[in-house]
Amino acid sequence: MCLAVPGEIVELVEREGLRFARVQFGGISREVCVEYQPDAGPGDYVLVHVGFAIAKLDAAEAARTWEVLRELGQLDEGAEAP
Repeated sequence: MCLAVPGEIVELVEREGLRFARVQFGGISREVCVEYQPDAGPGDYVLVHVGFAIAKLDAAEAARTWEVLRELGQLDEGAEAP
């Protein structure tokens, strides 16, 4: 089974002709390839799987996903929902 985690795009950058974004996951941010989501930009929420944004989603769906992960005990105690 694969798991994709929602995060909020805070910044877009281009590197070697590819679109990347700094994505915030609660209190953690990571660099993610957003080539598969060409219309995604700062403020948008994306589902991230192994470093790639595979889908866009709205803020309410992102919050619901974080809540399910929390209920399943899949978040560190210090992790905050976006």
